[in-house]
Amino acid sequence: MKKKHIIKSNDEYNRIINNTTPLKYKDFLIYVERNNSDSYFFGFSVGKKVGNAVIRNKIKRRIKNILDEKDYQNGFNCIIMVRKAIVDKDFQTMRNDLLVALDKIDIIKEKI
Repeated sequence: MKKKHIIKSNDEYNRIINNTTPLKYKDFLIYVERNNSDSYFFGFSVGKKVGNAVIRNKIKRRIKNILDEKDYQNGFNCIIMVRKAIVDKDFQTMRNDLLVALDKIDIIKEKI
């Protein structure tokens, strides 16, 4: 995932989380804010209850790897939060769950 597509500002995280309702799917909470921009942005939140820094970074790397597989529509900001039970899942299960959740919120480009 390119760094230009990542939300970094704490103010943006707070605005998106407070103004939208999340999609809850298994171990993911996904907040999506639609806008009229020419690009898209993702943010990730893995809390300290999930594990130590090594485990949290591993989960973020896995999520970024899964997101790199698809092309996305423009005009949204998305924050992906992870619940504690994600630690027990393998990569393939995490991948399938996240792709189903992203398909439900309809941000993946359709292949023609």
